[in-house]
Amino acid sequence: MTSDSGVGGAAGSVTAVGIGPGNPAYVTGNVRDELARADVVVGFETVVGYVDQFVGGDILTCGYDDEEATLERFGERVAAGEHGVAALMGDPNVSGHQFLDSVREAVPGTVTVRPGISSIQVAASRAVVPFEETTFVTLHRRGPLDDELDRIARAAGDRHLLVLPRPYDWMPEDIAAFLFDTAESTDRTNRSELRATVYEHLTHDEERSTETTLGTLAAGSGGNGPEDSAFSDLSVVLVRGDQV
Repeated sequence: MTSDSGVGGAAGSVTAVGIGPGNPAYVTGNVRDELARADVVVGFETVVGYVDQFVGGDILTCGYDDEEATLERFGERVAAGEHGVAALMGDPNVSGHQFLDSVREAVPGTVTVRPGISSIQVAASRAVVPFEETTFVTLHRRGPLDDELDRIARAAGDRHLLVLPRPYDWMPEDIAAFLFDTAESTDRTNRSELRATVYEHLTHDEERSTETTLGTLAAGSGGNGPEDSAFSDLSVVLVRGDQV
């Protein structure tokens, strides 16, 4: 979109890049080049911290509370002619569109997107499940999740299901409990026995996977804090289809 920033000079360019799952080895060469030539990079502190060694210019970090103000500063520098890069975790086309939309609102001109490697891709590779037989849903967004939960409920048991949880109210255990509770009474036994895997910290030294069933996983549901889940906030849930 195009906006009038009120700042003189020719507007610069903006690229939104996916930095991958957090391991620097998974940052693509194209994304490294963008970070190196940027005058200013913006992103959540937890995201930019993974790639700050590749950044050639200034870094503006934010959290949810100061996101709008930080993006306003970022937009002013772009409007003054600088090249800006917005850093997003994983691949912007998989998750993170809320932040990408905010970047678009804050800057003049068009935002070019450079894809990255998502933890969803890594999880699919670890599990050896093809995307054409898999339904992917991200819960890692702010606001109501009615549509996303409906897609999960419809897909469970018929297709492989890959889900990005939302810390900490929709963690792996809560997703499993939802799938079990929304099953038809005649299908609950079958659904509770569906094989599930929770992947944590994919591509990092502390990576681990937990093999379980949907019913066992659901037993740990409840709560809204990190102490209420057995899993990290950097998790991916795989529920295998019943034909596997």
